Amino acid sequence: MIETELAPTVAPAQDSAGLLSRASHQPDPPAKSGLKRSTKIGLIVVAVLSLLEVAGFAGTYVLYSRHHVSTDNAQVDGDQIVINAPATGNVTDWSIGEGSTVRDNQAVGRIRPAGSGAQPKRTVRSPGIGAIAVNTVVEGQYVTEGTTLAIAYDPRSIYITARVGDKDIAEVRLGQEVDISVDAYPDAHVSGVVTGIQGAAAGKFTIFPSLDADPTNPRKVDQYIPVKISISNSDGARLLPGMSVVAKITR
Repeated sequence: MIETELAPTVAPAQDSAGLLSRASHQPDPPAKSGLKRSTKIGLIVVAVLSLLEVAGFAGTYVLYSRHHVSTDNAQVDGDQIVINAPATGNVTDWSIGEGSTVRDNQAVGRIRPAGSGAQPKRTVRSPGIGAIAVNTVVEGQYVTEGTTLAIAYDPRSIYITARVGDKDIAEVRLGQEVDISVDAYPDAHVSGVVTGIQGAAAGKFTIFPSLDADPTNPRKVDQYIPVKISISNSDGARLLPGMSVVAKITR
């Protein structure tokens, strides 16, 4: 028997160069996601537009302020027509209410005098022409002589009283045009003209500090000058005394 000698099996040698080559070709780990270039540009554009809008608003406000004296310390006003009780007693035959129109010397009710015995009723009359804005009594109510029963305003005498700060009053002159914003009518374009500037201020300088103030530091009280503005165009708004407005007087 012939014995055959088997050659030992030898494992192939590892190619170190090949291993390095394969290792170098492994895929890179995914990069961290960030904002796309188009997104960044979009954000920058939005930021720039916002800044331009703010700057434009500020510029408009400054330019507007240069050409206008504006105050929200203003209201619709008018010459009052006060209807008083001519005697003490009970109101009878009361014929008016808020919104009613009265004529000069019109009889609007009577007063049945209080006391014993038959006494003639006293007639209550309107001292002028106007529309009733305030009605304070009802039929049968007891009142004393001189009590205010109603207040009317002549629609032809309605105007605006605007209180302008003493720092700005030098810019206000008779005849200046005024834009008026009425809180109750936000869409109405009301306009007017300055027809009066009161000489005395609605405030004063005081050297007597308040109780909670520093006694060594007297302060000036803010002063406001009442300015009368006649209404040239109400734009259909039914203006009533007491309504709040904003007056913008053209310099």
